[in-house]
Amino acid sequence: MNPTDPTHQRIEKIVKSSDVVLFMKGTAQFPMCGFSGRAIQVLKACGVEQPTTVNVLEDEEIRSGIKEYSNWPTIPQLYVKGEFIGGSDIMMEMYENGELQQVLGAPAA
Repeated sequence: MNPTDPTHQRIEKIVKSSDVVLFMKGTAQFPMCGFSGRAIQVLKACGVEQPTTVNVLEDEEIRSGIKEYSNWPTIPQLYVKGEFIGGSDIMMEMYENGELQQVLGAPAA
């Protein structure tokens, strides 16, 4: 994706606007797919109660653009302090071995 592309710039602004950003289907309160729901649960287990979430179902440009931005084919996508972490499977693996808690600055369980 071209850094001068308006969608790329919007995504970059969102990613850098908050320490924890989750691009997902639905909202934290009402996830619209199992993977997005699991991603929210993992964040909550790490003590992240209010992640910044972006509902990709409401914005087709963001939905397709985020996949190019990260070079990752699936949603949800987690960003911490502007850095792409991964999707729900990677989040789960990292949570289980304590890495995600370290990345998020949360005490390991």
